[in-house]
Amino acid sequence: MPPTKEVKCTDDDCFLDMFENHYTYDVPDDHGVSDLSCPVCGGTDCLEAIEL
Repeated sequence: MPPTKEVKCTDDDCFLDMFENHYTYDVPDDHGVSDLSCPVCGGTDCLEAIEL
């Protein structure tokens, strides 16, 4: 099953608290949150993975 990542945006000016990224294909081992951007504010350095 492809992985799912829960990610939160820590930018105080952004109203998005978290989102889930569902992968439908195998991703490279070095792919991480730093490769994503917030779908609301567009920030990249404000994203953090939520560890369950």
